[in-house]
Amino acid sequence: MLLRARIVLPVSQPPIENGAVAIDGDRIVGVGRWADMAGERGDLIDLGEVILMPGLINAHCHLDYTDMAGQIPPRKFFSDWIKAMVALKSEWSYTDYAQSWLHGAAMLLRTGTTTVLDVESVPELIPEIWSATPLRVVSFRELIGLKSGATAVEMVKEAVADWSGLARVGRGENRLEACSTKQGVGRLEACPTIGLSPHAPYSTTPELLRLAAAAAREHHWPLTTHLAESEQEFEMFMHRRGALFEWLQSQRDMSDCGGVSPTQHLERCGFLGENFLAVHANYLEPEDVALLAKRKVSVVHCPRSHSYFGHRPFPYLELAAAGINVCLGTDSLVTVLKPSKKLLELNLFAEMRTLASKRPELTPSTLLRMATRGGAAALRRSGDLGELSPGALADLIVVPFSGATKGAEEGAVHFGGEVARVMIGGAWRLN
Repeated sequence: MLLRARIVLPVSQPPIENGAVAIDGDRIVGVGRWADMAGERGDLIDLGEVILMPGLINAHCHLDYTDMAGQIPPRKFFSDWIKAMVALKSEWSYTDYAQSWLHGAAMLLRTGTTTVLDVESVPELIPEIWSATPLRVVSFRELIGLKSGATAVEMVKEAVADWSGLARVGRGENRLEACSTKQGVGRLEACPTIGLSPHAPYSTTPELLRLAAAAAREHHWPLTTHLAESEQEFEMFMHRRGALFEWLQSQRDMSDCGGVSPTQHLERCGFLGENFLAVHANYLEPEDVALLAKRKVSVVHCPRSHSYFGHRPFPYLELAAAGINVCLGTDSLVTVLKPSKKLLELNLFAEMRTLASKRPELTPSTLLRMATRGGAAALRRSGDLGELSPGALADLIVVPFSGATKGAEEGAVHFGGEVARVMIGGAWRLN
């Protein structure tokens, strides 16, 4: 297959005017100027006045919360928001969560996401629901370890037993597991479909964090958790005070709090590593940034969620200066303020636009990298996902655009509609 577009935006290199992408099976075999590739064999599709670019990678999402959009107004204290969220979840049924997951997946597809890293609060949905979407899904099993319920050993043992059986579940030609040929046949760890997600330092125990980290390393799974999301979380661990500390002290052993930041707490539990995606990371000390860099941790920023809670400015420049990979996620629609006269939807373009408005010093190329190659790097899939280059998976999106080539990156960042086409694994999934 040979795709021609007025602008090809590989992300891994500057935009190409009158460009083309050659595809063989599920992979890209050539990227360049149309004049240089017109002789390539294959079915020609002229996409016209568009930007042809890699599919977006949503590095943090809660698909099963999609239909909760707009149901919890912002609260003064983060702990009050958590209480409201717990109450709302208690009213939902399995069917509610399943429908919500599917609605969210459909939103992501039509807004250009091709790979999503999703936290599964209802693990019973997996793996059956995978087959209902063409998206590449990496499912992280959520673990919460307060005083009530199973022990840390029991929770991690159950999660490993259940999730290990999913590692080789087939999902057709677009499953991540099937894409191991470039990395080496049989290396399942190169193409994860599953991971573990202890919810947050404040909602887990040191034992749970240690066990989950050890299990992820043993099985070559990625890890993610909500880290240093709120000022209250920072106060809880550093100073043993605040509304979150007061609320949780009857639900968990607080002896792990005092004198350490949430990031340092994770380090103490052996949790930090290059397989770890730290979600939010809003409240960091300089030594925290150095620690994340030393451990080669990736950080996921969710701009609209950040605005919803009114957090202090996200420390992008500090993280970037330390060499930390920063990528983008949508979080859930529960933490997105509803725009006037517009429908709430999961949309990484909206996240890029929000970040661009908050941090005008960030270039369009930086924002696009965060939404594509940044997520690939976090998954340790650089060169495989998030870019148009020979050997990469043929995950492409088509964005209508009539502007000049020099404005293609900015045009892509500020794109506000639904994409025209989506290809995943060499097959059109939205056309």
